[in-house]
Amino acid sequence: MMRRKTGLLMEGDQPAGGKWNFDHDNRNPAPGPLGLPQPLRFKPDAVTCDVLEMVATCFPDHFGELKPFWFAVTRAGAEAAFAHFLRHGLRDFGRYQDAMLSGHRFLCHSVVSAYLNLGLLDPLAMCRAVEAEWHAGRVPLNSAEGFIRQVIGWREFVRGVYWWRGPDYAHSNELDAHRPLPAFYWSADTSMNCVRACVTQTREEAYAHHIQRLMVTGNFALLAGIDPHALHEWYLAVYTDAFEWVELPNTIGMSQFADGGLLASKPYAASGAYIDRMSDYCAGCSYNVKAKEGPKACPFNLLYWHFIARHADLLRGNPRMVQMVRTWERFTPEKQARLTRDAGRFLASLG
Repeated sequence: MMRRKTGLLMEGDQPAGGKWNFDHDNRNPAPGPLGLPQPLRFKPDAVTCDVLEMVATCFPDHFGELKPFWFAVTRAGAEAAFAHFLRHGLRDFGRYQDAMLSGHRFLCHSVVSAYLNLGLLDPLAMCRAVEAEWHAGRVPLNSAEGFIRQVIGWREFVRGVYWWRGPDYAHSNELDAHRPLPAFYWSADTSMNCVRACVTQTREEAYAHHIQRLMVTGNFALLAGIDPHALHEWYLAVYTDAFEWVELPNTIGMSQFADGGLLASKPYAASGAYIDRMSDYCAGCSYNVKAKEGPKACPFNLLYWHFIARHADLLRGNPRMVQMVRTWERFTPEKQARLTRDAGRFLASLG
């Protein structure tokens, strides 16, 4: 609807390239840090320095690191940051947008969501600029389509859900998850390398891209049965772009499936295999991502089957999840007992 309304990436009444969605081209693991761009960085002006000093004085023990502070604080700076992305990041944004890399925190992401959500950038103007890069032959269609869909598609969708559902949406808890948020969401003190990397990056940059949020910190919370409202409040506290209207539906609806499927068609639950495929985190981890059972097994593997077992009745009615329920039910009773035992021990260690 939004593509037709705006005319973006349209050829008459048909989508450019003959398809609305090119996500199948946007799931490549990162090749390595060499040649990947860095976001444009800005030196703090006098006003910004004064604010940094005030925050350091008033909130000395709060989560996060104030320096180095490199975000733009003006419309001109935000526009310069976006122009930098168009020149250096957009071309490979599509194919690497779901990748995660220890040696490079930003890959080809624009890192302009804070500017966009603050109103320093105009979303339609951004999309027209991206479309112009495709028309000029400088970026592939999958990158242009993926970026535009996130801005005029998903972002507008979650805004609508937020205002439609109202304040009570924040307390949705369809999966009856009540485990407290583990302390390592604040300290990064965990042996899970992927979680440690994402929380450390969050503390130092006030930024993590959508897959780090959805498939690492969010996925862990979903699998472990963390209280979704507690996770929502954490996301709201730690990211520069986390305004409630955009953060809340993404957390409650997409990440935690706490609305029972109102926003998303399936829980975004995944084992360690997904993280291993899309990142280099597992190579430096104390746990073995290939192990499915035992004390050295990746906790995501253990918790994945624990999650499937806990919610089998609900997931059996979901066409995108029913096969995993059937796989669990084909395990021998002995294997089910071992997986349940190992997952239970890990969950008990969370406190």
